[in-house]
Amino acid sequence: MGIWRSVSVLFLGFLLLNLSVARFVVEKNSFRVISPDSIKGTHDSAIGNFGIPQYGGSMAGTVVYPKENRKGCQGFDESGISFKSKPGALPSFVLVDRGDCFFALKVWNAQNAGASAVLVADNIEEALITMDTPEEDRQSAKYIENITIPSALIEKSFGEKLKKALSSDEMVNVNLDWREAVPHPDDRVEYELWTNSNDECGFKCDMLMEFVKDFKGAAQILEKGGYTQFTPHYITWYCPQAFTISKQCKSQCINHGRYCAPDPEQDFSRGYEGKDVVLENLRQLCVFRVANETKKPWVWWDYVTDFQIRCPMKEKKYNKDCAENVIKSLGLDLKSIEKCMGDSNADSDNPVLKEEQDAQVGKGTRGDVTILPTLVVNNRQYRGKLEKGAVLKAICAGFEETTEPAVCLSGEVETNECLNNNGGCWQDKAANITACKDTFRGRVCECPLVDGVQFKGDGYSNCQASGPGRCKVNNGGCWHETRDGHSYSACLDVASVFGDSQCKCPLGFKGDGFKSCEGEKRTFHDQLVLGCLLDLKYLFFMLRILAAQTLTNAKRRKPASALNAAARTPGEAIIAHAVETFCKRGTEVKSAWAAVWVILLGLAMAAGGAYMVYKYRLRSYMDSEIRAIMAQYMPLDSQGEVANHVSDDRA
Repeated sequence: MGIWRSVSVLFLGFLLLNLSVARFVVEKNSFRVISPDSIKGTHDSAIGNFGIPQYGGSMAGTVVYPKENRKGCQGFDESGISFKSKPGALPSFVLVDRGDCFFALKVWNAQNAGASAVLVADNIEEALITMDTPEEDRQSAKYIENITIPSALIEKSFGEKLKKALSSDEMVNVNLDWREAVPHPDDRVEYELWTNSNDECGFKCDMLMEFVKDFKGAAQILEKGGYTQFTPHYITWYCPQAFTISKQCKSQCINHGRYCAPDPEQDFSRGYEGKDVVLENLRQLCVFRVANETKKPWVWWDYVTDFQIRCPMKEKKYNKDCAENVIKSLGLDLKSIEKCMGDSNADSDNPVLKEEQDAQVGKGTRGDVTILPTLVVNNRQYRGKLEKGAVLKAICAGFEETTEPAVCLSGEVETNECLNNNGGCWQDKAANITACKDTFRGRVCECPLVDGVQFKGDGYSNCQASGPGRCKVNNGGCWHETRDGHSYSACLDVASVFGDSQCKCPLGFKGDGFKSCEGEKRTFHDQLVLGCLLDLKYLFFMLRILAAQTLTNAKRRKPASALNAAARTPGEAIIAHAVETFCKRGTEVKSAWAAVWVILLGLAMAAGGAYMVYKYRLRSYMDSEIRAIMAQYMPLDSQGEVANHVSDDRA
C-alpha cells in the first residue's frame, strides 16, 4: 500500500510538472471590520473547505478570543467556556490560532461551544491558503460531516490587529460577506462537478455518493427548466514513461499508461484495479455525452445514482455487465456509448479522457482542480460541505438578482424577508397584492405584474395599475360601489385629456374618484359634455347627437337651445342612456379597423347634419352653441367672453 502511495505521488508530480500553467486558486470572501475605528476596513479571508459557507449572503458578528485553549484543539466545554450569544446580541465569531491540530477540529470544538463562525489566524506570514479536511481519517470524518458553521483563514498580521483590539477591551464587530464569492452575471448558471465512480475511497467517496443521490432532484429541475448548464468531469493521472511497462501501471491505467486511477482498495493483490475505475469514469462521461446529444443531459444523474445502487463494489457488481443493464433500463443507446468510449487497449490518446485532463488545468479565474470532489460554479470553485442545501445556495448565488428559479426560493434557501412586515414594501391587502419579492440575496421592492397588468411606482410606498386592463385588478385602485343592484366604478381604462390619473367619478357622481364618489343631479347637457367631450375620441358622436337634436327643434320651430330642448323632451332618458352607454363602452379598447370605421361614419354623419343645418339657415346658431359649451368647459386662450345660451335654463 505504501508503494502505491509513492507511485500515486509520482503520477501527480509528473502531471503537475507537465502543466506549465498549473496553479491553485484560493477562494476568498470579504471580511469587513465595522468597529472599532482603529482597525476598520475590508480584508480578504480564505473560505474553509468544510462547513457551510453562506454563499450569496453575509453574517454580522462579534469577535471573541478565548483566554485559554486559544488553538481550539480541545473541547471548550471542558473549560466551561461558552460562545452562545445573549438574546438580542450579535452572534459570536470565535478567533483561534493555527497549529497543533486539524483546522476542522478547531471549528468543530468552537461550534460545540456555541460559535456561529470561526476565524483561524495564520501563525506565519504567507499568502492565504485553503483549509481542507484531513486525508482518509475515519475518526475526523465523524465530526467533519456535522460541521454546519462557516470558517475562514485570515493572515497573521491582521489576526494580530484583532487580538490587540480585543486585549484593550474593545468590542470588535465584523461582517463576513460571501455575496461576491460566486459571479452572478445573468439568468443561467454553469456549474460542473469533478467526481469519481469509485465508491471505496473512504469518507469523501461516501459523502460524494450521498450528495449525488440527494441533489439529483434539484439538479434535474434546474436542468429541465433551462436554468443551469451542468457538466460532469473526472480526474485521471498518467503513468510516467519509465513505469508504463510495470505491473502497477498496467493494472491501474488504460491506453498504455495515459489514463490512470489509484487502486480502490490500495492493495494490488485483491479487489478491483485502478483501470476498472478509469473505464467506468469513461463510461459515465459517454453516458452524459450521448444523453446530451438527445437533449436530455439530466439522465446522467439517473445513471450515476442507479449505478451506485445496483452496481456497488462491496457486492462485486462494479463491472461492465451491470453498467450496461443500467444503460438499457434508462433507454440510452448502448452502441453510441461504446463508440464514444473507444479502444482502451490502443496505444493512442482517448479524445474524451484527453479533454478531461486538459480541463483539469485552471483557466481564467478558476484554478487547477486538485481536490476531489470539487464543485465549480460559474468558473469559481465551491468551498464547503458537499451537501444539498449548501450547494444549492452556491448555485442560486450564481443567478442575477431576481432571476432565481422557484427551487432557489424553497424552504431550504429562501430568505423569507417578505413574511415580516411585508419587507417594508408596498402592499394592497384588499387585493392581496404586494411589491415584495423574496430573492436568494434578500427581498426587493418592485411593483408587480398581475394578470397582465403592470403596476408602476417606487415599490415602497406606491404602486398603481397602468395601461389597458388596469380596471380588472382591484378596479385600478379607484373608487367602486354597488347601489340598487348596479355596480359603479371610477376607473377608466383609457387616459383622459386631463392626465393619467384615470380615476374619475362616473356620470351622476362627484368626488375625487379614488376614495369617494357621491351621487349628484346632472342635466343631459352635463352628461353629454362631461361624459363625451372629456375624451376627444368621441367628439364625432357628440356632434352627431347635437346636430340631430338641433334639426329636430328647428323642425318644431322652437327657438330654445337645442341642448336644453333635448333635456326637456320625453326622450331625455333614452338619449341620456344612449350617451352614457356609448361613453362607457367607448372606454374599451377597439381594434384598429373598428376605430377607422367609427371615425369615417362619424365624419359622414357630421357632414350630413351640417348640410341639414345649412338648409334651415341655422349654421350661425350652431356655431354659437358649440362655442358656448367649449368656452365653459375648455376655454380657449385666444377668445374673449362668449355669451352663454344655456346657463339661464340650467337646473
